[in-house]
Amino acid sequence: MIYDVIVIGGGVAGLMAAIEAKTNDNKVAILTKGNIFKSNSSMASGGINAVLGEDSEGVQKHVQDTLKGSKGLGDEKTIRYMCENAGRIIDKLTYYGVEFDRNEKGEIAQRSFGGGSAKRTCYVGDKTGSAITAALIKKAKSVGVEFLVNTYALNLARNKKDVSGVVALRKMDSSVVVYPAKPVVLSGGGYAGIYRGYSTNAADYTGDILALALRAGLELKDMEFVQFHPTGFTKTNYLVSEAARGEGGYLVNSKGERFVNELDTRDVVARAILSQINSGEEVFIDLRHLDKELLESRLPSLYKAAMMQAGVDIATELLPIKPVAHYSMGGIANEMCEVKIKGVYVCGEAGANGVHGANRLGGNSLLEGCVFGEMAGRKALRYSTGRDFLSVDYNDVVKDIALIDRVFQGETTKNFNAMRISMGRVLFEKAGIIRDQKSLESAFDYMRYLRRESGTLHCMDKGRNNNVELIGILELRNALEVAEAVVLSAMKRRESRGAHYRSDYPETDQNYAKSLLLEEKDRYFKIGFEQKGLLHRLRRFMTN
Repeated sequence: MIYDVIVIGGGVAGLMAAIEAKTNDNKVAILTKGNIFKSNSSMASGGINAVLGEDSEGVQKHVQDTLKGSKGLGDEKTIRYMCENAGRIIDKLTYYGVEFDRNEKGEIAQRSFGGGSAKRTCYVGDKTGSAITAALIKKAKSVGVEFLVNTYALNLARNKKDVSGVVALRKMDSSVVVYPAKPVVLSGGGYAGIYRGYSTNAADYTGDILALALRAGLELKDMEFVQFHPTGFTKTNYLVSEAARGEGGYLVNSKGERFVNELDTRDVVARAILSQINSGEEVFIDLRHLDKELLESRLPSLYKAAMMQAGVDIATELLPIKPVAHYSMGGIANEMCEVKIKGVYVCGEAGANGVHGANRLGGNSLLEGCVFGEMAGRKALRYSTGRDFLSVDYNDVVKDIALIDRVFQGETTKNFNAMRISMGRVLFEKAGIIRDQKSLESAFDYMRYLRRESGTLHCMDKGRNNNVELIGILELRNALEVAEAVVLSAMKRRESRGAHYRSDYPETDQNYAKSLLLEEKDRYFKIGFEQKGLLHRLRRFMTN
């Protein structure tokens, strides 16, 4: 099938992009490796930031809070665009059918979120992301966007240096297919899922789009900045939304002591909790002082999940929590959704456009996804209008077919799932909330070892229909490629800034007040600090 525009990723950014790109006369498709309702966006429960009404002073405060949270790495132009368009986006989402909670005056209700100097987080109970996602899916279907579900993006199809579509794996029968398109929008989410077993992300959130971007010759940016959400269920990693603290929840240790400002930025709160845990204390979120009616109306998903997953009634009992990898500030380097390959646009968590810098503010991720998803869709539509389809270089497609055949044909005694679990554990322990040179070098050596081993993995089940081993092996390879990028970037940044904390360099160094850019060629990484928007190559690291 041929499409005028293909969007990879079905979260709020991809949905907004597809809706904006669709007209009565063109064909637009969203390609997702799972079902259309499964995305990190749908799991974002707390809310979406916006200053409502004519309040230029409020918008300026939103800009300043976001810049402050970015710890010196935020791009003011991009941040200002997002904040100035936030109110309009809320109006658009309301028009699309999102039923935001209302106050007694009938106005959209807003709550406090960490790092914010005012109440500006709009919400739908504690299921804001799923409510927005559902409304956007309904809108996308109504305007004629097609959904290519259970379809795994392998690489960009190319015509010389230009994009000409997407090469994908159809899960149903493990066949490699080509979807020609004029522009392609990359919005396939982030990479916090590489911390398998220590992440709120689903197991299949493995940074596939970033690995695809590296293979296409694009640069990654700020990969060392992985946000650890302060509050996940101790046993299941289920996200305790920041809404719980925004509604007045306390963080307490085993002695019942509050030890941190609950609404400080997430990096500060996560390190404080980890410090308590490392000193032998358990940490809990305490909601017992809040009315049960409030908990059931404002935090209904948490109320049910705590009972079902932890056996805790949060109205009367403490809920044990721990920090977990949640969001990636790093991603594909882009400027206002554009990259160096014409016809390729980037939005959402997959991209690093300077909005979040070293530390994302709660409530800004859904907003960024909607604002820049809209922008990417509009730019993709303009690019596609009046432009011919380019032919596909099938020499590249043959390589992908050969790769899939090799994975099926060989034999192995190794367990890819065990490798993914050990990768996540090592990343969390050695390249997690607190890092140092020794731990990072150890993590890098282990990632490089696993990457070599992943090349020897083959499917034990040779059946081609919905083969989960095949997808798992491909995801592992992508995750390890991205993991190396994270660790190398963390090694290069010899300071502490935002979500990146090095115990051997605990201070922030203004000499490092710039982003790291990284690209890969012939299995070599090139990494260096951004200099006037160009990659200043300082060193090469071999990845195999």
